[in-house]
Amino acid sequence: MNIQIFGMGKSFDTKKAERYFKERRIPFQSIDVSRYGMSGREFESVVRGVGGIDKMIDWNGKSPDVAILKYLADPTQKEDKVFENFKLAKLPIVRNGKLATVGYCPEIWETWK
Repeated sequence: MNIQIFGMGKSFDTKKAERYFKERRIPFQSIDVSRYGMSGREFESVVRGVGGIDKMIDWNGKSPDVAILKYLADPTQKEDKVFENFKLAKLPIVRNGKLATVGYCPEIWETWK
């Protein structure tokens, strides 16, 4: 397993995800997306892994840009907005190769053996 956790330092769910993998002694790499972002290929892999950009967006977020995303019909425009501002995405984003989840999903991580 090659686990990558993309999150933000102050995100409660990111800390919970890191604790989940630490408790099970599963090695992971933690990346602060607000500082380092994500490469284009990593982002595309996550979008495919979760089933589309709409599942990756935090529709309950406090950012005013979330309201704008609701009215964009083109998925590419939504992807561009989220890639530029990861505060619009559900965090943490957890990757295991081509598999990916957004948010705290221990029930899915258990199947990644």
